[in-house]
Amino acid sequence: VMVIADSDHTAHHTHTSLNGTSYCGMLLNDFHTSCIVARFGACASCIKYSEGNIFDRPHEEALENLGGKDGVDLVYAINDRPPWYLCILLAFQHYILAFGGIIAVPLILAEPLCIGSNNGAKSQLISTIFFVSGLCTLLQTTIGTRLPILQGGTFSLITPSLAILALPKWQCPGTTGFLQAEANATTYPDPDEVWQIRIREIQGAILVASLLQLILGLTGVIGLLLNFIGPLAIAPTINLIGLSLFTEAGKKSGEHWGIAALTVCLILLFSQYLSKVSVPLISYKDKKWKVFQYPLFKLFSVSALFGMCGSWLVCFVLTTLNVLPTSPEAYGFMARTDINLEAVKNAPWFNMPYPGQWGLPTVSVSSVLGMMAGVLASTMESIGDYYACARLSGAPPPPTHAINRGIAVEGLGCILAALWGTGNGTTSYSQNIAALGITKVGSRLVLQTAGLLMIVLGLFGKFGAVFITIPEPVIGGMFLVMFGMIAAVGISNLQYVDLNSSRNLLILGFSTFSGLVLPTWFNSNPNIINTGIKELDQIFVVLFTTHMFIGGFFGFVLDNTIPGTESERGIKSWRKKVHQDANSFLKDQSCYNLPLCTAFLQQYKCFQFLPFLPSFRTAGQTVANAVIIKSEKDKLTSEDNA
Repeated sequence: VMVIADSDHTAHHTHTSLNGTSYCGMLLNDFHTSCIVARFGACASCIKYSEGNIFDRPHEEALENLGGKDGVDLVYAINDRPPWYLCILLAFQHYILAFGGIIAVPLILAEPLCIGSNNGAKSQLISTIFFVSGLCTLLQTTIGTRLPILQGGTFSLITPSLAILALPKWQCPGTTGFLQAEANATTYPDPDEVWQIRIREIQGAILVASLLQLILGLTGVIGLLLNFIGPLAIAPTINLIGLSLFTEAGKKSGEHWGIAALTVCLILLFSQYLSKVSVPLISYKDKKWKVFQYPLFKLFSVSALFGMCGSWLVCFVLTTLNVLPTSPEAYGFMARTDINLEAVKNAPWFNMPYPGQWGLPTVSVSSVLGMMAGVLASTMESIGDYYACARLSGAPPPPTHAINRGIAVEGLGCILAALWGTGNGTTSYSQNIAALGITKVGSRLVLQTAGLLMIVLGLFGKFGAVFITIPEPVIGGMFLVMFGMIAAVGISNLQYVDLNSSRNLLILGFSTFSGLVLPTWFNSNPNIINTGIKELDQIFVVLFTTHMFIGGFFGFVLDNTIPGTESERGIKSWRKKVHQDANSFLKDQSCYNLPLCTAFLQQYKCFQFLPFLPSFRTAGQTVANAVIIKSEKDKLTSEDNA
């Protein structure tokens, strides 16, 4: 049952400005696009991909048929406080929407981290990432943008993590790469040290690389960087994130292709074929509960969850009837649901994650540089989310200080994730923003409640252990759809680029193909780079084996150096869609003020120069205020003359 406050919402479309750079945020059902059109014309269409969102063709008529003030009809706006029971129900709904994206991260990293059959370690990682996601959600909604945005793990950091763990020194004991790198096999007195030493390396890389995101937010230079990023740089970067993960999906699906295919079919059934089928849901409006029909399956995250649960149930029935093989060597054994039941029994009821629980993070230059590419990609994802969330929560377009503070807090969240040892960072989840439009509840308190819920659930060890019992082919089927959508969303960035231009085709083809060829070749020849300096060798190997870095680097350089018209690069078409409203600066932006300290900050002029504080003043705001003041003066003069 999904709690709905109103059922009229279909889509939204907003435009605003940051540091002279125009932004356009669009959310349609469970598909979110943040389009960035720079002051000098560089266009980047950053589509939120990493949490399992589905891309659907935009319906122009939907964008024109929005009701209510400013196109939004909310039961509870951003500063409102719904009843406690409604907060809990809506918070649980947000948790369910983020479930698939959050749990996928530790399941992907388990094998390259050499966790193997250590189910206790897997459950600890799952509990930790839920705990940290809840903590970061509270930070973002309280001192960050203060918008109702949920934070969770990001796929942008998985690709560089896999590149780091593919180095010979980090390959699992017993593998060919490990034996070549270590002539004398390393022995670990503690079996957990096998994977903990590897996750500490990932922790250190994320910890230092996230300082870049923190600095970008605190200094406010993120708008300047976005001026040079276009769709021909974004498209191969996002596309290669999905393509580089195909081996992970293949391994898990290959455990039983029948179950994996069933999972895919169920996800497609719920998300596509039944997308217009209405189901009875509970509505809360005018202080009354009502039951009405609504197309619930339009939310892809819900459909994916139903698909996984359906396949999980089929595997349980087949396991109970002993249809699946009982021999570990037999094909299809991993589809059984009773393999990891001991993990649930042995898991503690209460487990408190804490910083440094896996040991002190280790730092190497090669790992940090590779991770920075993922941090930059994650940063670009989140900017459009802020505008979309503001539109659906009844808030004015976020001012510069809120954007800068949001990016800084996401950097802080990644640092906390590194300290706690999730093996990943955090980013904003756009499917939860979609839920704001459907439920008609944009209250900040609801997302803060969701953050508390994730923290509480992360404290229960058995809660994380339950997810280990999901059969491998079920996870593989989900990955087939999820990673395929990531790749497709990357390509969709090209919809406004002239694909008849040989220039654009060259940039796209070369950057994408190089992002596949170079990492594959360097993974096959790990010892080919020998500069005589071991640390320098590792830097080159990590960078050259990170698919998204290679594709994004070539796309960025070629798009900014090869001559091309604005029409070719897709800039001209976006300029027609972007407009700036000077009056938006004068709307009530108190919802973005920091709690308890805003009055103090406004007393001292020195705080006006800090771009992450509410007292910060931009040139855009000064010009807008001058225009309005002049307009008011002219109006008064005209009245006096009359």
